[in-house]
Amino acid sequence: MHRFLASVAVTLSLALPAMAVEVAPLGDDGLHKPTWLRDTFKDMREDLAEANAEGKRLMIIVEQRGCIYCTKMYENVFPVPEIDALIRDNYFVVQMNLFGDVEFTDFDGEVLPEKKMAMKWGLMFTPTLIFLPEEVPEGETVAEAAVAIMPGAFEKGTTAALLTWVKDHGYESGENFQKYVADRVMGRVSN
Repeated sequence: MHRFLASVAVTLSLALPAMAVEVAPLGDDGLHKPTWLRDTFKDMREDLAEANAEGKRLMIIVEQRGCIYCTKMYENVFPVPEIDALIRDNYFVVQMNLFGDVEFTDFDGEVLPEKKMAMKWGLMFTPTLIFLPEEVPEGETVAEAAVAIMPGAFEKGTTAALLTWVKDHGYESGENFQKYVADRVMGRVSN
């Protein structure tokens, strides 16, 4: 009986079309390089202006070489059509290497290598997604201006909800993000 079931399973797996998942390739720095990632001079003031000119939100994704949780996001979360579309259509994404040496310019004008900027912003986990408002008050840092920070890897539903909540300015309503997620799970929030 076990042989029969194994044979049926193999036959079905061969008959069903394989769902190809496009995982972003790794760059020379060991970080994933999705096509929606922007190659910029890492000046947050310029990147914010460019994001605004395109009608998009500035998002910084912080990663590190060998991060298994980053890989999890790139293999299981970012390729989901809804999430991929949310990112491509609504976000201007800049990458930061938690231990990198590329210079970043913060909104307050301070220029530091990525690893020192990550310390300045209090970042410890990868991946971390940082979402910025359309306008940053003079002298504020990325960490002070951020409207949401997602430290760590989350599943598809939470990630899609956060991308939608930020896009729709949910943080301005005073509604807690966790309540928003709960309402979404219960069907009380439409996409």
